[in-house]
Parts: sequence; structure tokens; C-alpha cells
Amino acid sequence: MSEALRPAANRSATLEDVARVAGVSRATVSRVINGIRNVDPSIQESVRRAVAATGYVPNGAARSLVTRRAGALALVVTGTGADEADDHSTRSHVFTDPFFGRVVSGVFTGLRPQGLHPVLMLADTPAARDQALAFLRQGNADGAMVVSTHADDPMPGLLLAAGVPTVLFGRPHLPLPVSCVDLANRDGARLAADHLHRIGRRRVVVIAGPAAVRAGRDRLEGFQEAMARHGMPYLPHVEADFTQGGGERAMARLLAENPDLDGVFAANDLMAQGAVAVLRDHGLRVPEDVAVVGFDDSSAATSGRPLLTTVRQPVEEMAAEMARILLDHLARPERVATAMIFEPILVVRQSA
Repeated sequence: MSEALRPAANRSATLEDVARVAGVSRATVSRVINGIRNVDPSIQESVRRAVAATGYVPNGAARSLVTRRAGALALVVTGTGADEADDHSTRSHVFTDPFFGRVVSGVFTGLRPQGLHPVLMLADTPAARDQALAFLRQGNADGAMVVSTHADDPMPGLLLAAGVPTVLFGRPHLPLPVSCVDLANRDGARLAADHLHRIGRRRVVVIAGPAAVRAGRDRLEGFQEAMARHGMPYLPHVEADFTQGGGERAMARLLAENPDLDGVFAANDLMAQGAVAVLRDHGLRVPEDVAVVGFDDSSAATSGRPLLTTVRQPVEEMAAEMARILLDHLARPERVATAMIFEPILVVRQSA
């Protein structure tokens, strides 16, 4: 950029500076920056380059007056079945589970190019859900990215009824016209089953996720279907809560009831990590005596020994796509609800 076009060192760049660099009117720059449609793509690109060259930073208050937007998006972790007494444990689980950290990281990645940041809202009690709904209905955020943890969660339907643009992480349990991102969970579980069968494990048990969570149910059913195709129609299984402690308790029960087991499929890596700890406490070697396969390929898969064989769920990419879909809904309100389904990948390490 020439010195004649560069803003003075002692002042911030203005719309006029951007307009001079881009060779367009101030009004055109304003339209592009505020996301108003019907601007030629080549002009939009020229304006974006000029914004980068001048270092122009939009005035958030002025921009919200023009666009009638808050300039913020909500990331809502929600569910039902909790009460006020459970709120502390719910928050502890959210902040210690690597899955939720990966979702937040992916959302930041998806929003960063637009200069936006998410507002994190935990809505796992009725009171917290009501507060989140009131916040969104009042227009304090332009839309919601929802991670729902229970099948009977009313939050997605309530947001749609309130006219709040919404995208879900995971397909909705009820038939709702809402966009979502999800993993082909049944296919991922089949990958785990095929691998355990391929390495010769025939007395396999399952640490399943909660049946009320669609991903937990799909992973169990996908694994059962695949094992039935391999000639094993019955698999002992115990439901757990996706935590390491839940995996430990489930593994202890399964081991007591099936002392000759030689393979374990856990519906997430934290539960698989708990299973490995219990097996070791009982003098069993992993994978020599018992092979263990997890799910997610989270940090838990590589934080202990042996390293976990697991099914990769690309959580960060999924969350970034969730953010991009929501931004597209805001730019194109007429866009119909769509689903983006990601494919799982088996990651073979030391545990199986």
C-alpha cells in the first residue's frame, strides 16, 4: 500500500481508508463488512484485502446498529434429567472431558476468520436452560451451536420455536428441521468389531455409553450388528456414563461376570482407559490377555500406557463445520436444514 493511502501512524484506519485502498465507495465497504448480500464477489474480495492492508477494525456497536446483530454466537451444552444439586458435577464433567475441549477448540477455529468468539453456556439444569433461552430470545447472541447430551432434551425444539438460528452437534433425536453435524457412529463401531474379530478375539464384552445418548446407542448397536455377522449374536454389555470412573465400574462388573473375556470395546476413550486400569489391577495384560478398543481418539487415547487403539471422531473438524454452517444460516436465512456426516477411522495402537 502506498504511503498516500496508508492511515497516519497515530490514528486507526477508517471506512474511508478502506474505500480508498479498495477503489470503491464508503457505502460499498460498509455493505461488505456488515455482511449485506448482493455485492459482487470480486468487490467483496477487494474490500477484504483492503481491510487486511489497512488494519481496519469494525466498531462493534456501530455495526450492530446497522446489522441488528449481537456479533456473538452461543455454544450451548445442554440436556435434561439434571437438577440443581447435580449442577456442580455436570460442570466438572464438561470441563474435564476431552470431548468438550475439542468441541470448543473446533468452534474457535470455525469462527476465527470472522473475528467472532463463542459465548459458552451450560444448560444442564431446568433453571440454567431457562436462563440460556431468555438470553438467546433477547437477541444477546445471533444463533446457537448446541451440544445436546440427552434424547429427551427439549432445548433444540425450544430454540427453533423461538426463531433462534441453531445447529446441533449430533443428529436430533426427534424429527426437527434443524441443521447438524454428526459422525457415522455405527460405522465406527463396526470398524472396532471387525478389528477385534480380525485379531482373534472371540469372548468380547462392551462398555456402552448411556442409552439416552444417541451416539452411545448407535455405537452399541453398530458393534452388536457387526459381531453378529461374525457369528457372535450375544455380547455382554454394561452401560456407563462416558467417564473414566464409569468405565472402571463397568469393567469390574463385566470381569466378575465374564472372567474368561479376551476383548473389550468401550464407547469412548475415557471408559477404555478405566477398563485398562481395572484389567491391570486384576493381573491381566493388555493386549496380550485382553485387547481393548476405545472410541473418539481423544487425548485420553495417548495419555496412558498402553496407547489405545481407538476409532477416530474428528471432533475439531466437526465443531468447526458446525460454526461455519451457523454462519451460513445467518448470511442466508432461507437456507434449508442440512446434515454433514463425518466418517470414522480406525487408529491402531498398542492396546489391540
